[in-house]
Amino acid sequence: MSALRRAGRWVRWYVREFTDESAYERYVAHVRQHEGPSAPVPSRREFERTRADAREGDPREGFRCC
Repeated sequence: MSALRRAGRWVRWYVREFTDESAYERYVAHVRQHEGPSAPVPSRREFERTRADAREGDPREGFRCC
């Protein structure tokens, strides 16, 4: 694998981790590991809605613009 391709993969991984875009994949892996492969998992939209509601409900978690 070329150095440029490795660098590109690293940058992509870093940006996904920094922006927390990979949070859903980590959540699904966690559920599958602890509850089994047939455990129900919410859709990505439901997951993001739950995270947003939790963030807005906890003032220590960050700031809200409105």
